[in-house]
Amino acid sequence: MSAQPGPAPLLIACALGIEHLALRAGDRSGAAGPVTVLRTGMGPKAAERSVARVLAGPALGEAAVLATGFCAGLAPGMHPGDLVVAEETRDPRGTVACAGTDRLVKELVRAVPGRTVHTGPLTGSDHVVRGPERADLLATGAIAVDMESAATLLSAVRTGTRPVAAVRVVVDAPEHELVRIGTVRGGISAFRVLRSVLPAFFEWHRSLLLPRR
Repeated sequence: MSAQPGPAPLLIACALGIEHLALRAGDRSGAAGPVTVLRTGMGPKAAERSVARVLAGPALGEAAVLATGFCAGLAPGMHPGDLVVAEETRDPRGTVACAGTDRLVKELVRAVPGRTVHTGPLTGSDHVVRGPERADLLATGAIAVDMESAATLLSAVRTGTRPVAAVRVVVDAPEHELVRIGTVRGGISAFRVLRSVLPAFFEWHRSLLLPRR
């Protein structure tokens, strides 16, 4: 008898060392299958190269892909530590629809009680967005911006048909702008939130593995 194939793996991609540290410190006991946490490096080009490289290998060829880490909130009233679940990611090269957003919202509310979860388009940028540029991006309909999610998901779907998603933790917002990302090391709530989200990611992944009716 031939062996039954195992569950499709999950690739979680982040850019920064501090994001990787937060995810490594999270509880990984509830994973539904093999999980790889990839640090891509900062910026869209680095994210695209890293994700394409690992998905080209046999171990992750059929992996679901979830982009995560920190982001800049665009809408007034957002606070550091809020969560953003992307309905789609956008950059000048295209738009990628995300899978299972309702399930992600439900599981994040359970995993990180008391935190606000925002849903909407997540836009990509090749630089850190500051000041008035936020308003310009908000006018496009986007609710948050980061440098890697759009490139990560675009690279993922170009290498094969697979479910993709993006969940980001707001690290600064219009009324709470940070001078530099290193401030996160000072104990900002975004790090603690990112450390707590893995159970929600695993439940999202588990839901993708259930047989469809």
